[in-house]
Order: sequence, then structure tokens, then C-alpha cells
Amino acid sequence: MKGKIVSINISHKKGIRKKPVQSCILKENYGIEGDAHASSKWHRQVSLLALESINKMRDMGLDVNPGDFAENLTTEGIDLLKLPLGTRLLIKDEIELEVTQIGKECHSRCAIYYQAGDCVMPREGIFVKVLRGGRVNVGDEIRVLE
Repeated sequence: MKGKIVSINISHKKGIRKKPVQSCILKENYGIEGDAHASSKWHRQVSLLALESINKMRDMGLDVNPGDFAENLTTEGIDLLKLPLGTRLLIKDEIELEVTQIGKECHSRCAIYYQAGDCVMPREGIFVKVLRGGRVNVGDEIRVLE
């Protein structure tokens, strides 16, 4: 199974929408350099959400874009929800990630939830840790290691 990175999103503070960038550095056992959620102290170093999930919210009439759900990497072409814990992902045949959590608990309702009465990130977002780092660019291929 393979797809591509359609957006890379970072923020310098937690609890806000992330802003798109053209590239980033994924650091081994840390996350995205410069992102508020990066840390070697936990398993949710990088978050991923599929463009297909964002499109579900668009179909509900919301004007939302990649990064609005605070995901770091927006993907297209991979069914993230079918990936079990421990699944390895490869970006550009050099950067290796491992799925560590599927979905999350929302401790407080985000702006998206209040606009639509729902938010896809808690159900459809996944989290990974960085096993092998490198530079990621928008448009890079991402694939599931079999």
C-alpha cells in the first residue's frame, strides 16, 4: 500500500491549528524539528491524518484544510485506519516510522468540533514514532512496509 504526503504541518505551540510548510526534518526518536508536539519522552512524536478524512468533513460543509486538525503529515492513498499498531511506514525509502497509537481522546472540544458537531482526528488520526529520520517534502511517497 502506498500513497503520498500532500501536506506537512507544524506549530510552535500546542492547541492550535498547524501551518503548512514545504519540507521538514524528521528527527529519530523525536519527531518534527520545530514542532511543539515533538519529544523523545512519548510515543506520539508525529501525527498523520488522511486527506480522505479531511474530505469527509468538507462533505459536511466545512471549509477545512490540511493542518486544521493539528496533524503533522497529511497523506493521500493509504487507509491509515487499517494499519495495526507496530506497522512500519517508509517515506522516500529512507525515513522509517512506526505506528504507536490509533486515534486519541479529546480532552476538550476543538474549534472544528464546535463548527460541525464532530471531528475526525480523534477517530481517524494516527500517531507514529520516528525510527530513522531525514528530510520530508510535500509530494514524497509514503508506503507501508509489508
